[in-house]
Amino acid sequence: MSARLRTVAMLTASAVTALTMGTAAAHADTGVEERVMLQGTTTASYFWDDASGRAGDTGLPASGKPMQKGMVASPSWPLMTEGYVIYKGKKMPFFVGDRGPGEPSSRGIMLDLDGKTFAELTGGRFNTETLGVDGGSGAGHIDVQYVITKWGDGVGKKSHPVAFSTGAWAEKDTETVQPVSVKKPTG
Repeated sequence: MSARLRTVAMLTASAVTALTMGTAAAHADTGVEERVMLQGTTTASYFWDDASGRAGDTGLPASGKPMQKGMVASPSWPLMTEGYVIYKGKKMPFFVGDRGPGEPSSRGIMLDLDGKTFAELTGGRFNTETLGVDGGSGAGHIDVQYVITKWGDGVGKKSHPVAFSTGAWAEKDTETVQPVSVKKPTG
């Protein structure tokens, strides 16, 4: 196949993929129900573990993936669990890539959002020098709705989050959980 034909084939495949993805996304938001694994509310904090040792970070995240926007830490959900959070009408996707928050989970803070997502949700700015969030709501904790769309395959509990101290993060939940239809959460 000539280089020109390969280029045309790649462009055609990209266009078809983009159209298909665009159609799926538009269609997904038109109904009043969606299929989810779990939904609820919790208090969320933020973190940024880039293995630099700055700001008290603990090294690379538990999943082995580099720190990035969309990564959250959960005290109990299986690694690589996917979903989204909603705060004041803003919806942001996430995947579980780390463990935490530690002690704050005993006080009901059950989700650690990455600093960049936290900043975007609160209207703040992620500070690359301090690994903190400047401005925005001025708080280090926010109340969010969470929706789990896919459970990860690793160890962890496939249920509403429980404190890190319970050790649920280290136990394999072998229950098969089927998605349910629920009303879409409102922001």
